[in-house]
Amino acid sequence: MIGSDKALRLTAELAAAFASTAARRDAERILPAAELDRLSEAGLLAITVPASHGGPDLSASTVAEVIRLLAAADPNIGQIPQSHFVYVRNLRRQGTPALKDRLFAELLAGKRFGNAQSEAGTKHVRDIRTTLRPHGSGWTLTGRKFYATGALLADWIPVLAHLDVDGPLHVAWVERTAAGVEVIDDWNGFGQRTTASGSVVLNEVAVPAEFVTPYQVIFDGPQTYGSFAQLLHAAIDAGIARGAVTEAATFVREKSRPYPDAGVDRAADDPLVVHAFGEVELAVRAAEALLREAAAAVDRADAALTARSAGEASLAVAAARAATTNAALTAAGRLFEVAGTRSAAANLGLDRHWRNARTHTLHDPAAWKVQRLGQWAVDGVYPPNHGQL
Repeated sequence: MIGSDKALRLTAELAAAFASTAARRDAERILPAAELDRLSEAGLLAITVPASHGGPDLSASTVAEVIRLLAAADPNIGQIPQSHFVYVRNLRRQGTPALKDRLFAELLAGKRFGNAQSEAGTKHVRDIRTTLRPHGSGWTLTGRKFYATGALLADWIPVLAHLDVDGPLHVAWVERTAAGVEVIDDWNGFGQRTTASGSVVLNEVAVPAEFVTPYQVIFDGPQTYGSFAQLLHAAIDAGIARGAVTEAATFVREKSRPYPDAGVDRAADDPLVVHAFGEVELAVRAAEALLREAAAAVDRADAALTARSAGEASLAVAAARAATTNAALTAAGRLFEVAGTRSAAANLGLDRHWRNARTHTLHDPAAWKVQRLGQWAVDGVYPPNHGQL
């Protein structure tokens, strides 16, 4: 059975291999299908399957560190499994015994979840139009999703939909190859180019009743579903920040020329360059520390779930999200300041760090995380109970 230490060791080994080809994948937009297969084969995508179903049942802290290590190597590979782990948690909480038996066994065999949640052209991110309509003893599913990260490379696609037009939100667990399911690789972001976060079209997809589970009820009481999801987004940004610092340092040591006024032989000895690295390292270390504390807060809430422990987890994750956003943008932007003119050469692909940071940090506005922290500081008010906190 894979434990936390082994999971992190395997992740670090795979991440080192993924990092060496990350720039090429970005430049040529090569989707990381082979890399995802290696994660599945190593058992790393099944680490949250519960012990009751033969899984490792590893903590949120371990999952966050797995995602951070992957994102430091290639944040596209870090982002793709984010929704996979979130929907494993959904299945743990909402799945029927029979559905859990079926899908947890598939996860342990290396299968992957994608997602089909957000929709383009709606009023806001929580405005869902996709519907499940009664059909015989089951349902038919119709709609169009966007930002469906992971769906193209998944075996199962959890789809967020209303029961009829105005009914409560449910999750339809749909096989990627089911009739009426079309996954379109139409994602064209300037960053996170190889997440394949495109469209899922659902045209009267037949869904048996046992493959439809409640979603909206998750938020009727204390929950860590939202904080766990946001924790993994923070881990992606922390990874982007660390990856940018690491590659910038290598470039400065090996390729940058010193500025003449510095009076040094190596750019890495220029005191202004060293100071700039120190400032960036400070921001990145602070973000990593807040990420660890946020993960620990989610684990504490999972162990003893109350309104207070869930609220504390949301606050800790909000702080981590705000800090990792700042760290990723700072590290990826200042990379060029410390590395010099040569670093702007397009063939090097160093700009991918900033493009990835800028794209992924748009996922949820950091300003709203700070707003929630301010409301707590002023009035002791916990964040609202929804999936984005």
